Amino acid sequence: STDVPRVTGIVHDAADGAEREVVARLFVAVTEDRDTVMALGRHAIAAYLNVPVYRAFHEWLGRGEQLGEMWRLWGEGDRKAALEAIPDSVVDELIIWGSAGECRERLDAYVDAGVTTPVVALLPFGFDEREAAKALAAAG
Repeated sequence: STDVPRVTGIVHDAADGAEREVVARLFVAVTEDRDTVMALGRHAIAAYLNVPVYRAFHEWLGRGEQLGEMWRLWGEGDRKAALEAIPDSVVDELIIWGSAGECRERLDAYVDAGVTTPVVALLPFGFDEREAAKALAAAG
């Protein structure tokens, strides 16, 4: 949610005061299994952030230094080392995880920061997606 003010500021400036919808796709894993989140989260992050437009966006957000080694290794074809090069802190920033209540708090923080339409993408990291959705709804 720390990226939201930067993005929403640009959206609002471009809108010249008009209301604009700010949509964010938020990856959520309703699990407290940190090892699983770190391992599978790295796969999800590498899959997205090696797409040129997403790479450029995260460089613009200021993650170039944190992700530079991953991009270099991925480009050289060393996928395993590239995954290992993604810092835990980046996984924690980009994937909302924890108990349903903790996840709901982080989702709410995005809304509080200016996201008007959070799009929850449940990551199936060892849990039933329907049950996770129900738990998130109940936590709100």
